[in-house]
Amino acid sequence: MERSLKNVLVVSFGFLLLFTAYGGLQSLQSSLYREEGLGVTALSTLYGGVLLSSMFLPPLLIKKFGCKWTIVVSMCCYVAFSLGNFYASWYTLIPTSILLGLGAAPLWSAQCTYLTIMGNTEAKKVGKVGRDVVNQYFGIFFLIFQSSGVWGNLISSLVFGQTPTQEAIPEEQLLSCGASDCLMATAPTNSTQRPSQTLIYTLLGIYTGSGVLAVLLIALFLEPIKDAQQKSGGEKKSSFWSTLLSTFKLLRDKRLRLLVLLPMYSGFEQAFLAGDYTRSYTTCALGIQFVGYVMICFSATNSLCSVLYGRLSQYTGRKALYGLGAVTHLSCIIALLLWKPHPNQLAVFFVFSGLWGVADAVWQTQNNVLYGVLFEKNKEAAFANYRLWEALGFVIAFGYSTFLCVYIKLYILLGVLSLTMLAYGIVEYLEAKNQGRPVVAEQTKPTEEAETETVM
Repeated sequence: MERSLKNVLVVSFGFLLLFTAYGGLQSLQSSLYREEGLGVTALSTLYGGVLLSSMFLPPLLIKKFGCKWTIVVSMCCYVAFSLGNFYASWYTLIPTSILLGLGAAPLWSAQCTYLTIMGNTEAKKVGKVGRDVVNQYFGIFFLIFQSSGVWGNLISSLVFGQTPTQEAIPEEQLLSCGASDCLMATAPTNSTQRPSQTLIYTLLGIYTGSGVLAVLLIALFLEPIKDAQQKSGGEKKSSFWSTLLSTFKLLRDKRLRLLVLLPMYSGFEQAFLAGDYTRSYTTCALGIQFVGYVMICFSATNSLCSVLYGRLSQYTGRKALYGLGAVTHLSCIIALLLWKPHPNQLAVFFVFSGLWGVADAVWQTQNNVLYGVLFEKNKEAAFANYRLWEALGFVIAFGYSTFLCVYIKLYILLGVLSLTMLAYGIVEYLEAKNQGRPVVAEQTKPTEEAETETVM
């Protein structure tokens, strides 16, 4: 148990260091590089790269290099993106965004596969239910990983907080903040002026160092792991093309086709927070120096709820948690449509980001566990699909970010959320029907085995 926990902690802290850098950079892209929409375009390009790599790379790289070295190589792509920000232009940000995108899908697929194998292996040793141990490991991972947003944004807030005090934001600008913001990205204002280049270089230096430490931690301390299924001698070796196309082959499973909306919505809602909430609500009404603090609130609640849900799911089942996430985001979307952000309502900016984190923690923890449990025999392809559809959500959301009003984006979120929960409900119904009894009885071992046997 100690050895397994040690590996889970190494993966978790490696991702903590890496995403302390990337998370902070992502939150600032739309506010730092507003000229001609460079920041948002870079993010859209980045997730376009994720989309492409999700289709082909994860199963190939994981089979060729194993989970550990796939994580190491992919992390190097993130470090390259930090370096590209030192001389931010169309010629540096776009290529490094593509490189990061190509590394992102294998990174996450390898991480999810590693924790799922580790959890199932440990469960067999101690005689526990596999999904419970996997849930626990994902809970630990996301507790540590989600706190990266706290540290990344705290660093950016402390660095940019050294900027001289700026003038009060004029009332006419406040009228165009929030849901009524239409193409404000093209309107330079006192509150959204870039910090000095020295401060930007200082921040990027810290972020790059954090990424390099992450690579070293994984390379030196993470133990390689092999899937017991792949080790079994009776299993025939997959061909190159079979491995390459395994991501698409898994779409023949009806459950996966229904579940693609879950990661897609996850991409939509994260893109809204990173691209629109930070720019049209926080930067517009408070100034760029507050972006980090508001995102810290999101990351802190996300982190705490992640570990809480990992434990709660054993007693409540996943359906109750999905219901909580859906109701919380639904309430936030409606409230954001009605709210007129103003500097005098400082606490409200943090309430929204905090509640967003409460709901996002559901999607991040439960989606990964759900894919790991339902497609246990095809983990690499399942998690590659997960990242593919999540990336598509990001690409679409960042793609229309520069030319749609915020209220239209909120209506789109509302529609996608509704369809997502409907599709998820159908999957739960199909699972209950296949097992011949309610899904509530999720904790027995026979149930887990029956669920595994329904996979293609």
